Amino acid sequence: MISFPKDVENSFQRSKTYIRNTPLEHSPYLSQMINGNVYLKLDNIQKTGSFKFRGAVSKMTSLNEKEIASGVVTASTGNHGAACSLAMSLLNIKGKIVVPENVHKNKVENIINFGGEVEYFGNDCINAEEQAQRISTKTGATYISPYNDPTIVSGQGTLGLEIFNELNTIDSVFISVGGGGLISGVGGYLKSMKKNINMFGVSPENSCVMYESLKAGKQLDLPSEETLSDGTAGGVEIGSITFKLCQEIIDEFVLVNESEIAAGIRIGIKKHHQLIEGAAGTAIAGFLKKKEDLKGQTVVIVMCGGNISAEVLKSIL
Repeated sequence: MISFPKDVENSFQRSKTYIRNTPLEHSPYLSQMINGNVYLKLDNIQKTGSFKFRGAVSKMTSLNEKEIASGVVTASTGNHGAACSLAMSLLNIKGKIVVPENVHKNKVENIINFGGEVEYFGNDCINAEEQAQRISTKTGATYISPYNDPTIVSGQGTLGLEIFNELNTIDSVFISVGGGGLISGVGGYLKSMKKNINMFGVSPENSCVMYESLKAGKQLDLPSEETLSDGTAGGVEIGSITFKLCQEIIDEFVLVNESEIAAGIRIGIKKHHQLIEGAAGTAIAGFLKKKEDLKGQTVVIVMCGGNISAEVLKSIL
C-alpha cells in the first residue's frame, strides 16, 4: 500500500522541479460565512490546469530505464491525459492516451497541445481504462492509472504536503471525489501529520460511484449521468486501492446537485477571479452545504482544476 508521510515526501523530492507549488489563498467571502478562516488551494493553476499533473510526474519519474524505453499508455476523461501528455514531453517518454468518445472537446485539445497521441474508445472512463490496459499487455508499455496506483496517489499527496507546510492549523478539508486518488493522497498525508483533520469528500449526485460503494461497504459498478463535474464523473475501477484508502480517510461524504455545482463555480470566478472547472465547483458546493457545522474552523477547499469549456462557462454565467 502507501506509507504516509514518507512516500509523499519521496514523490515530492522527485517531482518538485516539475510541479508548480500553487498558492493557498485566503477567502474573506467564504470565511465570513463560518466566522472562521477558509482557504482555497489553487491547483486550478497547476501545470496543465489540474492536480493530475502531480500524479503523472510522480509516476513517470519513478520509472526505470527499461520501463522508459517501453513507453507508457494511459486513459483519461481529459485532465489526467493532459497531465501525462506534458509529463511525457518533459521527460522524453513516448506514449498514448485513450479517451472516451464523449469527452469534452477542449480537454482533448489540451492533450494534443501538450504533444500526446490520442485514441478514442468507448463512452466511459472505465471502457477507456480497460482498452489502455489491453494495449499495455500487448505492447509492454507501462499502464498509468488515473488513480489506482500507489505512486500516482503519493504524487497527488504532494498537494497536501504543500498545504501543511503553509498552514498546519487545519480543521477540515473539502475535496471532490471521482476515483479517489486526490483525497487518498492529500488526506493520507494530512492525517499522518495531524490525525484529527476532518476530510470531507464531495461528489455530484449525478455521478457518485465512490459514495455509493462506501455506503454499501463494497465496490459497485454503477452508471453515471451527465454532470458539470466531468473531472470526477464515471465509474471506479474494481479492485482500486483508493476504495480502501477512502474508507479509512474520508470522515464525511457530501453529495451536491448540478445547480449547487454551478453556484460553486460562480463563486470561484466572481469572488476569487479564479477560472475553475466543475470538480472544483463541487468542492465549494460541499463546503456551502456543511457551513453551519464549520463555525470558527480553519478550512481548506481544494480547487482541483481549471479546465472548463467556453460553452459550459457561458451557460453557468
